Amino acid sequence: NLTSHDLELVCGAVGMLSQWENRFLIDDTSYQTPATLRTSVRRNARKYGAPALILVDYLQLMVCPEKKENRTQEIQEISRSLKALAKEMTCPVIALSQLNRSLEQRADKRPNNGDLRESGSLEQDADVILFLYRDEVYNENTLERGVAELILGKQRQGPLGTVKAR
Repeated sequence: NLTSHDLELVCGAVGMLSQWENRFLIDDTSYQTPATLRTSVRRNARKYGAPALILVDYLQLMVCPEKKENRTQEIQEISRSLKALAKEMTCPVIALSQLNRSLEQRADKRPNNGDLRESGSLEQDADVILFLYRDEVYNENTLERGVAELILGKQRQGPLGTVKAR
């Protein structure tokens, strides 16, 4: 249920997006490979100009064209390809990733780099790793209802830490 304030914010965001015209493109192609993503990004860059950002939602939905021994090796290939795409396009590539279910078994449910699903190469290839954590998801009696923690798990050029936001 949206409040009138929420609706006002949504309308403002829609207005902002409409000003972007062809600068905000969505490619929801199924079974995207790193090569098809690169082709699409390059085509759109020629047509509309270089991208400011590429967002992959989410990494594990991408496929590797040549079959590898296991899914971990495929994710490794995809991760390296996304890193190369970021360098080629000189813009950040944000790749969302699933987490392992192992964090569900821990007392502290805050995610860490080891929880990235299917590959240590994600941790290796990434310049920055960010996690979101909300205690209310796991603890209904939390005193921090409405608080999200932004956990900086890796940052090549700076410190690690956690920031809380309401």
